[in-house]
Amino acid sequence: MSTNESSTKPYLLRALHDWCTDNGYTPHIVVQVDENTIVPLAHVQDGQITLNIGLLATNRLTLGNDYIEFQARFNGATEDIFVPVAAVSAIFARETGAGMGFEVSASESYPGTDTPVASLDDTPDDTDPNDPASDRGHLRIVK
Repeated sequence: MSTNESSTKPYLLRALHDWCTDNGYTPHIVVQVDENTIVPLAHVQDGQITLNIGLLATNRLTLGNDYIEFQARFNGATEDIFVPVAAVSAIFARETGAGMGFEVSASESYPGTDTPVASLDDTPDDTDPNDPASDRGHLRIVK
């Protein structure tokens, strides 16, 4: 890929999202959570989160070239979700498992900010960030 050529990844994500939707399947993405990902940290396991990006599960879904953004409900609360496309490792149909995996690359911070959008300070109050046995809510970068 030349330096001026855009990545095929966001186009493939949109195409597979459309394919799932057209066939009555529920599209899900797997995201490697990093400091530039806004997701409910309580649902992150082993440094990743799987998100339902079906039209019935999301509000204001935007599958952009650099970012995937939407609102979704987790445990009854509406959450704003922000995922750099670079952090998406797979998209698949929940019902069949059909989909595609992707290479994960370094992601960029949320537009308009110079600082990461998630950190260990965002952990839920019921965890101790100094206790290595307390994984729930912690960001763990998997390389």
